[in-house]
Amino acid sequence: MFVSYILSKIRSYHSYRKTVRELSQLSDRDLSDLGIARYDISRIARAAAFA
Repeated sequence: MFVSYILSKIRSYHSYRKTVRELSQLSDRDLSDLGIARYDISRIARAAAFA
């Protein structure tokens, strides 16, 4: 049980990092089209990964 909890946290963190990396590669214009400000990337990734 403890191991599965740790593994789920690791998967969530990897999902968070992947989302941050992908959104960070977008241009400001692309982010604007999506309604995302560059400073919101971390918050959005956290909400997506740990929800």
